[in-house]
Amino acid sequence: MKSVVLYRGKKMTSSRRHHMKSLMLQIAAAWLENEKKELVEAKQAYMAENCPAPNLSGDHAALMEFCKKLSQAVDKIDEDRYDVEAKVVKADKEIEDLRIKVVELAGVKKPALRKVRMSADAMLQALLGGKHKVTMDLRSNLKQVKKEVKEESTEAGDWRKNIEDKADRKKMFETS
Repeated sequence: MKSVVLYRGKKMTSSRRHHMKSLMLQIAAAWLENEKKELVEAKQAYMAENCPAPNLSGDHAALMEFCKKLSQAVDKIDEDRYDVEAKVVKADKEIEDLRIKVVELAGVKKPALRKVRMSADAMLQALLGGKHKVTMDLRSNLKQVKKEVKEESTEAGDWRKNIEDKADRKKMFETS
């Protein structure tokens, strides 16, 4: 079955839809490539601005002075990096503490309980463990009640006889 998409009030065939999709993918790929080129160019511009080419022409003392300056710059960058890492660790701790507080304020949500069919024997076995063999027959502890069967007659005047029985029941409830 062909799926049909409306395009300006007309139906778009699957081949046209496929062609449009491939065109969009080509455009997206070109955009990604342009972004990569721009990123490389931005890196090169930053390096040219902040890290000029060293002047290595000179005597031994000038080169030693240049190396000392580089060493000091590296030390300063390491200190800054350490400070930034400490700030990040501290911020992460604060974020985690705030998350815990939010959970505590929201309260612990109780999960929805599922209905599980389990017999009394299986429940006792789960509670007491597999080593205890307990059987519980709940029906054996019930009283045996004999059901009284009243004879029903289909006479028209039968309802009057039942009124006396109902009056006795009413008195029984009124006294208690």
